[in-house]
Amino acid sequence: MRFFQYFSVLLCLSVLTACGNSKAVAPKESPNAAMTAGMGKIETSKTPKININSAILSELDKFEAKLGIAGLSNRIQAERPYGSPEDLVAKKVVTQEQFDQIKDMVSIEDVVLTGEVKDVDYMVKLGLMKGHMLVAKELLDLKKPDQAEPHIGHPVEEIYVDVEDQLNERNVKEFKTSLVNLQDLIKSTPNDPKLTASYTAAMKGIDAAIQALPEAQRQSPGFVVQVLDSLLQAANTEYTAAIANGKISAAIEYQDSRGFVLYANDLYKGVASQMAKSNPEAHKVMETKLSELLKAWPSAIAPPTPVLTTQEVSKLVGDIQAARQKMAA
Repeated sequence: MRFFQYFSVLLCLSVLTACGNSKAVAPKESPNAAMTAGMGKIETSKTPKININSAILSELDKFEAKLGIAGLSNRIQAERPYGSPEDLVAKKVVTQEQFDQIKDMVSIEDVVLTGEVKDVDYMVKLGLMKGHMLVAKELLDLKKPDQAEPHIGHPVEEIYVDVEDQLNERNVKEFKTSLVNLQDLIKSTPNDPKLTASYTAAMKGIDAAIQALPEAQRQSPGFVVQVLDSLLQAANTEYTAAIANGKISAAIEYQDSRGFVLYANDLYKGVASQMAKSNPEAHKVMETKLSELLKAWPSAIAPPTPVLTTQEVSKLVGDIQAARQKMAA
């Protein structure tokens, strides 16, 4: 269940969503003050850090992508709790040499988010849910319920617990039950005619949670591009985790990244006309790069060979981020 993770002027959330191969309920993720992952209790740190005691697998995937160690996310999670970052070495999760490569990314402290950063974090997590649901629907339509089920599971097993406090603060009606019901239905009777209605109910729950944010904020280009940036960072991490030796070896991660990019693109369409007027140069870059980025995911079923390399996807995501940062400057 790799998911997540997280925005600019270093107040961007780098969340990553939740995705991966393990189906255990992940502990609560601690968002990053600047980007979404667990960072230290510094509210405006410039270095994104990940709380190895509480981050969900999508955030831990960043270590896996950095070191190129398959299954590292699950190993980190399995050895919790950690008394210090160096416990990763003491518990033989990584070697000292490997730890030296990631030590600036590691934390065991939580962060308290406030203001717009908190709202972006909230929206990113719901956006990751939407991404999972979008790709799940594609797979259901393709008569692939076995592939769709994990993407229903990720919002339930990882993301919901992480956003639940904010849902309660915002007086959002509980919708975990709808997600669980949908997951159970797909597992037990994937051809049940009630499946469509169950899926619709789950999506309505997520949409209602999104609508708890003020409409003006949801339609603000500045707010949306921060969310988009974090969703794309999560997609980039998942795409990297999906590819090994020039082939797509992990279909779930490929599908996760597809869902995140699809939803990011949908969000951008909602503010594109405003962006074209207020920030035409940034708009041109974002629109063009998003179009190029979408080519990496020709369908919900992963092709054997990637259409774009991980370096090409990272470059496109970086170009979009740079355009957003110029806009904020």
